[in-house]
Amino acid sequence: MLVSIPTQSGLPLRPGDFATLTDALDYAAGGATGLSFHALRGGHVGSLTYRALREDARALARRLLGAGLERGERVAMLADTSPDFVRAFFASQYAGLVPTPLPLPPPLGGREGYILLIERLVRESRAAALFAPAEILPWLAPLAQQLGLKVFGTVADLSAVTPGEAEPVPSGPDDIAYLQFSSGSTRHPAGVAVRQRAVMSNTSAIMRHGLKMRLGDRTMSWLPFYHDMGLVGFLLTPLAGQLSIDLLPTADFARRPMLWLSILSDYRGTLSFSPSFGYELCVRRRANAPAGLDLSAWRAAGLGGDMIRPGVLASFAQTFAASGFRAEALVPSYGMAEATLAISFAELDTGVRTDEIDLRRLELEGHALPATAETVHRREFVRCGAPLPGHELDIRDAAGTSLPDRQVGRILVRGPSIMLGYDGQPEKTAEVLSADGWLDTGDLGYRLESEVVITGRAKDLILINGRNVWPQDLEWSVEQSVTGVRTGDVAAFSIDEDGEEQVVVLIEARGVTEPDARERLKAEVAGLLRARHGLESCVVLVPAGSLPQTSSGKLSRAWARRKYLGGAYDPAAARQQVA
Repeated sequence: MLVSIPTQSGLPLRPGDFATLTDALDYAAGGATGLSFHALRGGHVGSLTYRALREDARALARRLLGAGLERGERVAMLADTSPDFVRAFFASQYAGLVPTPLPLPPPLGGREGYILLIERLVRESRAAALFAPAEILPWLAPLAQQLGLKVFGTVADLSAVTPGEAEPVPSGPDDIAYLQFSSGSTRHPAGVAVRQRAVMSNTSAIMRHGLKMRLGDRTMSWLPFYHDMGLVGFLLTPLAGQLSIDLLPTADFARRPMLWLSILSDYRGTLSFSPSFGYELCVRRRANAPAGLDLSAWRAAGLGGDMIRPGVLASFAQTFAASGFRAEALVPSYGMAEATLAISFAELDTGVRTDEIDLRRLELEGHALPATAETVHRREFVRCGAPLPGHELDIRDAAGTSLPDRQVGRILVRGPSIMLGYDGQPEKTAEVLSADGWLDTGDLGYRLESEVVITGRAKDLILINGRNVWPQDLEWSVEQSVTGVRTGDVAAFSIDEDGEEQVVVLIEARGVTEPDARERLKAEVAGLLRARHGLESCVVLVPAGSLPQTSSGKLSRAWARRKYLGGAYDPAAARQQVA
């Protein structure tokens, strides 16, 4: 019989003021809260109180050491949304090992590519063990043998291992808590090494200042544990605050987005985050909303993980207002794995606040000047709040000079949550992390009073005809104005062609198979970009599902560009595949 996980722990709230993750779990285990697991089929399918998690993890820690693993070694684990993943993660903490969450296979095909990806990540992390769900073990067995792993199998297989005799020594504040492969690092893996004290600093700042967690809060997440927002934001942070967590596998959310909202409604969830596309999926599937949906308890509906789209959020707020959702509950934020997770939060209960600027002045001069009544080309950017206390944020030009408000430059951050470095890659670490602790995020943005405004990734910026063009502006124009083109169906980038920059726009042409219809679509997109952005572009139609995504589900423009240059999107071949 499943145990119902209560919302109230019965303990005095401690908002992450612990030295390590095991200290946090030791305290949470004294209360009644824990994790509830939900699924597409079966509803509430499992429960794990923090008390049971602590007991299981401590027992597993002895078996990990009994299997021959030594303190400090890395333990790779496929990060499925299951009790066994959570047990293995915390068993590693108690044994002084370094857990390394890895992505699950893509939902459709790609078996060979996935095995190669796991091989790269296991090699890069120098893992001595690999845990995976039973159904995936046959895929990875040859790899495990080839690498000579000490331990390979399911977490349940550890029950056959004789526990080690020595008492496990948990990781200390200066030890590495885990390795996190950031979502864009799968081609050239770079494991972000995060110390225990950095994790606890970030979780405490999120609880105290970002979300102001309180007794009676309950969290809900469908975000994957191999992504920083899923792992830190909705496993480690709630646990460090003794809050209960409702969890849904990412694949189940993708099939039925309304499950997210149903669980929030049924269990009176107060805190839950998503990239913009999650909110958009719910709007698209609004006809499937259950009767009696009640979102009135959802006090912080967070945003992060990709560029925040204010139009999408306004539509979500309007669509679900009748279900008790408040637009003021939306909370934009900014963060990245290299900063553990969170860097800044917008103020609670203010909703999505934007800054509307003159787009042409931004492109030509790098100044984010407010739009006026006469401004023809304008753009809204979302204000992502001030840095967390104890953290600094600076905007700098290419020479490293700090810039004033409304001047776009590279975003640098410094503070107690910053990573130790890229594991085993000192040269790569030195490229982004200075000796005095400043992390170059690789993002572009500007300061507006005390807040940061993100404009895009530096590596994605299109430089053409003396203008700095943000690719998402081109993509959003097409998605919003061209019938049949959905969010995520467009990738824009530039290439060098005969010494000149050429803008390329790839579009997943869903259901458009007739040659004349395809030519009309290409002409419509080219005309739109010419009229709205003053750009000539090469429009290429590609098969549905062929635009590459990072492990967290974000479009990878850099990968799409590489595929295009490598001939993967030959127009003739694309037409044959779509047809």
